[in-house]
Amino acid sequence: MKKLIILLLCSLGAFAQINPENIKIIRDKWGVPHIFAKTDPEVSYGLAWANAEDDFKTMQITLLAGKGMVGRHKGKDGATIDYVVALLRCREVVEEQYDKVFSPEYKALIEGYVAGINAYAAKHPEEVLVKGSFPTTPKEYTASTVLSLSMISGVDAVLQKIFKEKVKTLDDFKAAGSNAMAIHSSKTTDGSAYLAINPHQPLEGPVAWYEAHLCSEEGLNVLGALFPGGPVIFVGANENLGWTHTVNYQDKVDVFQLEMNPSNKMQYKFDGKWETLEQKAVKLKVKMGAFTIPVKKVALWSKYGATVQTKQGTFSVRFSANQDIRGIEQWYKMDKARNFSEFYKAMQMTAIPGFNTIYADKRDTIFYVSNGKIPFRAEGYDWKNTIPGNTSKTLTTSFHPLKDLPQYINPVSGYLFNANHTPFNATGQKDNLKAQDFDQTMGYEVKDNNRSIRFQEMFSQYDKISFEDFKRIKYDGQLPQGKLYFPSNTDALFQLNPQEYADLKPLIENLNSWDRKTNVESKGAAIFLIMLNYFTTDFPKRETLTDYVITKEDAIGAFQYVNTYMKRHFGRTDIALGDLQKLVRGNIEKPVWGLPDVITAMHTRPYKDGKLKVVQGESYIGLIKFPKNGLPEIETVLNFGQSTHADSAHFADQMDLYLNQKTKKMTLDKAEVMKAAVKTYSPK
Repeated sequence: MKKLIILLLCSLGAFAQINPENIKIIRDKWGVPHIFAKTDPEVSYGLAWANAEDDFKTMQITLLAGKGMVGRHKGKDGATIDYVVALLRCREVVEEQYDKVFSPEYKALIEGYVAGINAYAAKHPEEVLVKGSFPTTPKEYTASTVLSLSMISGVDAVLQKIFKEKVKTLDDFKAAGSNAMAIHSSKTTDGSAYLAINPHQPLEGPVAWYEAHLCSEEGLNVLGALFPGGPVIFVGANENLGWTHTVNYQDKVDVFQLEMNPSNKMQYKFDGKWETLEQKAVKLKVKMGAFTIPVKKVALWSKYGATVQTKQGTFSVRFSANQDIRGIEQWYKMDKARNFSEFYKAMQMTAIPGFNTIYADKRDTIFYVSNGKIPFRAEGYDWKNTIPGNTSKTLTTSFHPLKDLPQYINPVSGYLFNANHTPFNATGQKDNLKAQDFDQTMGYEVKDNNRSIRFQEMFSQYDKISFEDFKRIKYDGQLPQGKLYFPSNTDALFQLNPQEYADLKPLIENLNSWDRKTNVESKGAAIFLIMLNYFTTDFPKRETLTDYVITKEDAIGAFQYVNTYMKRHFGRTDIALGDLQKLVRGNIEKPVWGLPDVITAMHTRPYKDGKLKVVQGESYIGLIKFPKNGLPEIETVLNFGQSTHADSAHFADQMDLYLNQKTKKMTLDKAEVMKAAVKTYSPK
């Protein structure tokens, strides 16, 4: 074992000459790491070490993907990830681009990060999940980020459709949901700009949030959140500005059906000529009990990209995330931006393949762009569906610049917001952009949802907004008035006469009198949540629910389902939402508010004894005030805590803050951080 550690430590020199003594990790009372060093690579080294102390296991899942080794840890499901990495050519595109497209500064940063995580693995070999997975290299690490950015683009959903959902794909890597708000200083009572960071992520796993503060003498001083294994801050604030993201739904992925040669299944027609599919042998290793079994597969590639053959035909998938590997570098440049001009220049990379971005700063600028790396597409094709893959007319080769995308700078209405709805409802009605003014092949979402309607209801109440008003909007847990935007109409659920159904009368009365709030005491919210689950899981016509109109008979059936469910699991039908819905961390189980598509959104899975466990929704929350002078005032909270170790004091120490919709004060001021330090050490 000592020889292994020595070899691993020696390997670090190939990536970055970093002396851990030059790095200081300061843990505050909440266990948040504040990392200080002279250079950015040293800070990145410290971040890798600190994140590994708190959640090395989750970090490794992402890293294993870059090495094609997830199957050795997670068996068949992990091998699916390894195959997708090969199918999308994540490693090949990194090999091709790494030395060409990355700046020297970013390469140094990644080398520092990889050196840090390799050092942690060398010091803690008992925590390594798969033998032989360390040391990792900067290129292997970058391949894992290409996979992650591909999932952001929605490639997993496309693959599931091609495979007719017979293949379990990358659920653990999905990012979804979120709210974002920016309020201009002219709209606030104290003359400061406000920013709400409110991404609705899974509460645990590879895309759950981790909080950190990174500070170097090279201009880096940023606090916010990242995913386990991330080398920079993805959402947060520095001394001058801040930003956040929400998932958007413009058309990022194209699927092409190839015209195959009847005499040769490896040939496809392109511009009148037969071309041959490239084939690559993929050697997978799959953990089966105590053994690791080798499995051979073949990955196909056409001019369009990754290719899959099925009984329905041969299809190729084309998207931007495996054509441009600079997504993480773009976040690095956003971290270091000192003003809006520098931030906008970073955004002009359009290397992050998706995400709405909402921004605020201390110099009176708020900004929103529905970002995406979207190709220029020929008109005359139905780009939202399958496209013919037999002509250069459909082979996209270049991308829209940032200026082509829907964006707002300082709208007169004084506010910007997004809740995963259309970018054409982002501010006051008179300032909103019009969908018809943009290239229709970009495929932007044009619909609203319950959260966007509720946001506008809330904003309309204020001429000017105080920071307390801002918090009230952020923590609002009420569905809007009028029609609800769920997979189908829910109006019929509220129209039954309780006098006509003696056995269902209490349930119907509780739902009819529901104020649409989703606090833990709400009985109406409990009924409605069970109904939503019924319509999406047990309703006979759930597969066509989007286009289905719920009838009176369907509503009666839903109430009967709720009646049976509550009596079976709880012995009564007057339970509150907090009786049904729980926030769970280890052995800790507490009632929690929220429903799908309220501002304080929560999504659940079955837990035990009829109860539901929240798995996604409100997660990392950052509320930031940018006064004209001085550092931003930052309040944050995580759903659980910094550590995934059950024996850590920070395993669930923010849980009560989170449940009570309270926050903790954070700072970018090094002197304040040091004054409040609980633990200071170097990563060694």
